[in-house]
Amino acid sequence: MRCAVGCGHVQQTPERGYGLETVRGDPSHPVNQGLACQRGVSETADPGGEWLTRPLVRADGDLVPTTWESALQRAAEGLGTALEDGGDSVAVLGSGQQTNEAAYALGKLARGGFGTRYYDANTTLCMASAVTAYYDAFGSDAPPPTYDDIPEADTHVVWGANPAAAHPVMFRWIRQSADEDDSELIVVDPVHSETAEVADHHVPLEPGGDLALARAVLARVVETDRIDEAFVDEATTGFEELRADLPDAADAAETAGVSMADVDRLAAALEDPSLLYWGMGINQSVNGTAAAGALIDLCLATGNLRPGSGPFSLTGQANSMGTRVCSSKGSWPGHRPFADPDHRRQVAETWDVPVSRFPDDPGPGPVGIVDAIGDDVDTVYAVATNPVAGMPDTTRVREKLADSFLVVQDAFRSETIEYADVVLPAATWGESEGTTTNMERTVSRVRAATETPSGVRTDLALIGQLADRLVPDLFDGRPEPEAVFDEFASLTAGTPADLSGISYDRLEAERAVRWPAPAPDVAGGYRYYETAGESDDVTDSAADSSGESWSFYTQSGRARFSMSEARALPEPTDESYPFTLTTARRPGAYNTGVRTREDEPPTARVSPATAAAFADEIETTAEGNEADEEDERFARVVSRRASVTVSVETDEAIPDGVVWLPIHHPDVNDLTLPDVDPRSNEPNFKQCAVRLEPPRERDVRAVAEASA
Repeated sequence: MRCAVGCGHVQQTPERGYGLETVRGDPSHPVNQGLACQRGVSETADPGGEWLTRPLVRADGDLVPTTWESALQRAAEGLGTALEDGGDSVAVLGSGQQTNEAAYALGKLARGGFGTRYYDANTTLCMASAVTAYYDAFGSDAPPPTYDDIPEADTHVVWGANPAAAHPVMFRWIRQSADEDDSELIVVDPVHSETAEVADHHVPLEPGGDLALARAVLARVVETDRIDEAFVDEATTGFEELRADLPDAADAAETAGVSMADVDRLAAALEDPSLLYWGMGINQSVNGTAAAGALIDLCLATGNLRPGSGPFSLTGQANSMGTRVCSSKGSWPGHRPFADPDHRRQVAETWDVPVSRFPDDPGPGPVGIVDAIGDDVDTVYAVATNPVAGMPDTTRVREKLADSFLVVQDAFRSETIEYADVVLPAATWGESEGTTTNMERTVSRVRAATETPSGVRTDLALIGQLADRLVPDLFDGRPEPEAVFDEFASLTAGTPADLSGISYDRLEAERAVRWPAPAPDVAGGYRYYETAGESDDVTDSAADSSGESWSFYTQSGRARFSMSEARALPEPTDESYPFTLTTARRPGAYNTGVRTREDEPPTARVSPATAAAFADEIETTAEGNEADEEDERFARVVSRRASVTVSVETDEAIPDGVVWLPIHHPDVNDLTLPDVDPRSNEPNFKQCAVRLEPPRERDVRAVAEASA
């Protein structure tokens, strides 16, 4: 697995030496059936970046190799000293790159061992708004549809996402379905992305205009009598209140920067069975929860909550879904409510710790954790994450981490490691045992294809070894993957995310199983929907005359429409900063790019009109008076927080007035701002104000010399 599609890979070791010689799609895996994208193959077989092969500690300002015993002792001393002042003195940052077992163990250590509220994972940086919107609508997390619904949909609306670049295997299924007669693919995105390039229609809204456009479409659905009245009456609540609060469709369309023809096209498309996918373009905003909720509202109002339709958030990291289920980050294992006394007591009894050790709330999210460093927080334990590159306003992140005692556990040398006091080299995919969970709730086995190098240990082993030094008896001996899986799976029994019917033996036989799986012969499908004769113990079902019924984990048993109001964008453009910066994925690159990063500097894409209007700010490396079109051009992108030298690429896919930068480069988030969605704590990565300036001569010279 490399991303949240959850493809199974076959990995083969060479006859001699260490590493992997062959990586290919696994034809027997039920998710991808042999398909694989080049990114997943190449990053596994031949990753870039510097492998960590020995523990490191800081001595006289430098990171130097040391023994495992010395590194673990130094880490334990730093963490233990902070814990003397209380659990909240330690912050723990986890990741969607860990196995379920490691994520569960890290959450157990953070919440049950340390008792800290300052614990979160980088999944909050990408999926928290979707998660909050799912809870608002359905009373539980995770999308209703699965991959099985893709070929059954007539309309595919991809909103604020680029699966052609980010999820190529899944996008192949989407495109195959959309290519059928009477089917279509509509892309809503400010950028004419790789996905938009092959779509039947592209709706180029203004950056940040998603909530306004979704409300415009819903208002038009109401005006044109396209509401599924029977479904709304039988299975939902709150629609009349929302209907009364809808804006004028034309006014909202103007706010979003789209034509009424585009609004009508979307409204008409939703009459057919439609899958509505969205990604970071929706979630990473101060309006992320509201916008995700508005997309779910469109599905509810049009009755698109049946097999072959529905709201489908596209997750990025390989095990973001698993982290949400088992890590005790925002909820207890199985999506147990964090504040519920009965659930807290059951988790505490399973872990054999006092319930009083648990924090009262799940904490302020990653940005809030950084804010707390130097005040409540003295020490940080970061596992498989790179906050110095991946968080917003990273200048502030670097300053904060430099003033803390920092333990970093990772497989590759990242920007964050340069601020560490202790570095614990961890195993990566192909060296670890465990399980992961993909975006459609399917749990798969991860098996080690090669031995772990002598200077490297697994995440799970390292978490257990630190726990032995800091919280003896938290784990029953050395934590082993299967035993840990059995513990957290049993703890999910009877919950909305029930994995209690999944075991390693079952995964050995079936290769992958989708939750909810409350028994050894049960696997999940489309959620919340039932037909005549089916039963569900969620709540009393809402049924209509067709024999269809729906059950939701809400108090009423009905799905809930949202009533969120739009917040003003935190940093609109002005005379000093006339452009909007947005960030997105590049094909072939992943996360903060430690394994897939190209040479400096990052490439900024701008429209031809933007490049022409600011030609004086863009310089080339060419000598003489005339520059060739192929000469590299440079500028500085300047925000209110930092400036970054970039290589400028003219691209008609980018709208006028927008500067596009890749999320994978470590310099890019120097520019972004740390404002967050007030309910999900997810940062506003997708929009901030910038200007272009001429590059510093030394920066251009340095790049030219490096390229020579």
